[in-house]
Amino acid sequence: MAEPIQVDFSGRGDNGRKKEVKRISVIPPERAGLRILLSAIGAVITALVAFYVMLPPLNFKAQEFYLYLGICIGSFVALLFLLCGASSKPEYVPFVRKTARIPIALIVVIALFFGAAWAISSPFFQARRYHELMPVQTDASFDHYLAEADFSAIPRLDADAAMIVADRALGDLADYVSQFTISDSNTQINYQNKPVRVVPLAYADLIKWFVNTREGLPGYIIVDMANEVSKFVKLEHRIRYSDEEHFGKLLKRHLRFEYPTYLFSAMNFEIDDDGNPYWVVPRMDKTIGLLGGEDVIGIILVDAVTGECVEYNMEQVRTLTELQWIDRVFTADLLTAQFNFFGKYVHGFWNSLLGQKDVRAATEGYAYIAKDDDVFKYTGVSSVTADQSIIGFTIINQRTKEAHFYRVNGATESSAETTAKGLVQAQGWTTTFPLLINVSGQPTYFLSLKDNSGVLQGYSMINVKDYNKIKVWAETVAACKELYLAAITAEGIQSPDEQPDTSEQPDDQPALDQEQVAKGAISDIRTAVINGNTTYYIQLEGGVDYYVLTAALHPNVVLLSRGDAVAITFAPMKESNILRASKIEWPLER
Repeated sequence: MAEPIQVDFSGRGDNGRKKEVKRISVIPPERAGLRILLSAIGAVITALVAFYVMLPPLNFKAQEFYLYLGICIGSFVALLFLLCGASSKPEYVPFVRKTARIPIALIVVIALFFGAAWAISSPFFQARRYHELMPVQTDASFDHYLAEADFSAIPRLDADAAMIVADRALGDLADYVSQFTISDSNTQINYQNKPVRVVPLAYADLIKWFVNTREGLPGYIIVDMANEVSKFVKLEHRIRYSDEEHFGKLLKRHLRFEYPTYLFSAMNFEIDDDGNPYWVVPRMDKTIGLLGGEDVIGIILVDAVTGECVEYNMEQVRTLTELQWIDRVFTADLLTAQFNFFGKYVHGFWNSLLGQKDVRAATEGYAYIAKDDDVFKYTGVSSVTADQSIIGFTIINQRTKEAHFYRVNGATESSAETTAKGLVQAQGWTTTFPLLINVSGQPTYFLSLKDNSGVLQGYSMINVKDYNKIKVWAETVAACKELYLAAITAEGIQSPDEQPDTSEQPDDQPALDQEQVAKGAISDIRTAVINGNTTYYIQLEGGVDYYVLTAALHPNVVLLSRGDAVAITFAPMKESNILRASKIEWPLER
């Protein structure tokens, strides 16, 4: 019978003394130095390729720069692991771990540094500076700041409808329709005192790019937002630099190689007063700590044909006459974010979470207003504790960041959309985003009504304050305006300019706030249905004024005909020929 195996677990030898346990040494692979060198070279190549593809700004204020550093350092560790064959030979793992200690420590340090910089730059520590990012004038008066609406220049198309019009314009060009399509990089600007959207072209696909890139993009499309027409502008020298290109002519890559450390925002396609195409590229900076308070500090103006870049600071953008054609420097998203900081941190960080005193925020969605040859972004403002209605509007210049807030209680933009859709519920139409306009001193939402194919079918106007009462629609802008003016007149609403002024009136003249009586035969009578009530507009022979009455308050008005002699009691209104009547008497003897 075999002897049992004796195993000594005591750690002592035959002489009873404790054995010395030897540590396993790090085993390097063959040609370890060469493998480290190849890993470093591979990391450098990875860094170059990653820079070419990712195009990160080489700037510690850019979040993507930290990701780029992590990829570069991590690639060295990954390549060393692969070149040493550590996956199949575990004995080399200690060598890789030891060699990668410094790179791994760098990644940890970078991550900790980024976290600390982010925390220090956050509103928790910097709430007051976030609040001050956008100075907002809060004593603005609506009717003085926003001029009476010019209905010939009101944008009737939104971005989606404008793209449909632009696509049709391109479809009419037989030479280009198979090679090009419209680009998503379109911008609403003021051009020759008209609100237009400029739409550059894009290559239809990669093969079309390969065939046409040597010559470039042949032109752009201008869509008149007010008249709903478009035209293609063919350029003598084609566009060579855009976000539709590849390699060195890709706009973002062209800029990154010119300015490797700069931070950029969205690149806007615009045209100057002569129709020459440019890219307006905002240069950004982080103004709070290292990573917070993003703001525009200047622009890079890129010639879309030659690629020439010229840098301007914000003071030059605001003051130089030759740059007045530029409309879009601050993106709508950045302006919304900065205004929300202004409203959220008005009394510090903790108030924004707990008491929320005076805290306000922009409503969802926004639109653009043309004013003084600039483009203004506007949006409603609501209290964070009552977001079903607005407490005012904010209007911000997209070129200079000049911001105004004025108070008015009323409907949100989404409520206006719902109201307008309700007016045409039977037709099943949708609406554009409400556009804020001034009609007779009244804040008014103007919406275009679209069918399912995006074609405009009508227009709606809704009073911001009294959106449940004053809401009309018609198939033409002129008819819609007439109905709206009649509706606000019927409700007894007067603009500030229409308020009675009796201070200088002669004694023999009646005061404007005193009712007067007009007598005569009816020469014209018209009707409209407003808020479910039939409204009558009556004109007397020899006069130009129309007197407004509703059948609900004056039932006998439904029996009137042309030629009937009547006496109408009315309240005069300054500079208006639509007068609200309070009484009508008939028949009268002529």
